[in-house]
Amino acid sequence: MKQAIVARTDLGMGRGKLAAQVAHASLSAYEDTGDRARTRWKGEGQKKVVLKADGEAALFGLADDAERLGLPNAIVRDAGHTQLEPGTVTCLAVGPGDDDDVDRVTGELSLY
Repeated sequence: MKQAIVARTDLGMGRGKLAAQVAHASLSAYEDTGDRARTRWKGEGQKKVVLKADGEAALFGLADDAERLGLPNAIVRDAGHTQLEPGTVTCLAVGPGDDDDVDRVTGELSLY
């Protein structure tokens, strides 16, 4: 099992901002995961990968793909306290889910 977090490259987020947004996405999708899958993922080491996407539309398209496969997913919108305008979509988490299912959604993306 794994989780893929997809972050926008077009926003120019600083490293700390990016790390915070990735963490928000990961936890949000994890909270929407069933108990059995959460336990399994935790037992397998909570594998994660952070990937790149260019733009909000790309994240929403990937989220739609994840929904069609029944994968937990979460879009993150920034609160706007620091670098970005309130409501800016920054990241998407897909999974945790079976590696092959997550790869069906995010497998063509590059590592961040």
